Amino acid sequence: MTIVCHQGPVLAGSATLATLGSLILYSGTPGRYGKHSQSASSGVSLLPARIAWFLQELPSFVVSVGMLAWQPRSLFGQPGNVLLGLFSAHYFHRTFIYSLLTRGRPYPVILFLRAFAFCIGNGFLQAHYLIYCAEYPEEWYTDVRFSLGVFLFVLGMGINIHSDYLLRQLRKPGEIVYKIPQGGLFTYVSGANFLGEIIEWMGYALATWSIPALAFAFFSLCFLGMQAFYHHRFYLKTFEDYPKSRKALIPFIF
Repeated sequence: MTIVCHQGPVLAGSATLATLGSLILYSGTPGRYGKHSQSASSGVSLLPARIAWFLQELPSFVVSVGMLAWQPRSLFGQPGNVLLGLFSAHYFHRTFIYSLLTRGRPYPVILFLRAFAFCIGNGFLQAHYLIYCAEYPEEWYTDVRFSLGVFLFVLGMGINIHSDYLLRQLRKPGEIVYKIPQGGLFTYVSGANFLGEIIEWMGYALATWSIPALAFAFFSLCFLGMQAFYHHRFYLKTFEDYPKSRKALIPFIF
């Protein structure tokens, strides 16, 4: 069975991602998890962090890999397949590695459900476009957009993974206190882990040169940028000795 690309749903999905990003900026509030989560005493239903992160990230991996495996074309040699492989690699790490290592606080069920639905929709959108809609020339592998985009993706993923590692080392098992993160890009910004992921998806958008990827990168910038801003404000309020030269997201600028 061959699935035909219909640009209407693709554009609608991309517009939805961009709209969600704009609403996040308009609301001006952080995602209520981690430092900004509500306690169990507030009546909010919570899930263990490891279970929540595993289940909510899983759909993006399963959907993208499943569609990649069942596509009508050869798995090899297609730029779209390589790019979807990068997307899948990110969510493999988030699902099977990050979620099992995280020491985060219990996660609100309502946020888990929203993230779960988002990952299903976004995973399908990105996979469907790259498999059934994207058309790349034979020389795309040597195009500067592909080369620079993949470089930024790998760089951002490395920053994200290293920053998450530094954050985990701040606490011993069972500890719930917050400490000032040190090392890596945390020397310059409070949201080094967020900056890494933003760079990842900007690189992905450049390498795919697609509207769905651009919309996802914009959404990530809005959501993760907002988280970085509120993390920075939290640190400044909590620690009197917090480095005043450290910015929220962009070194030396913001």
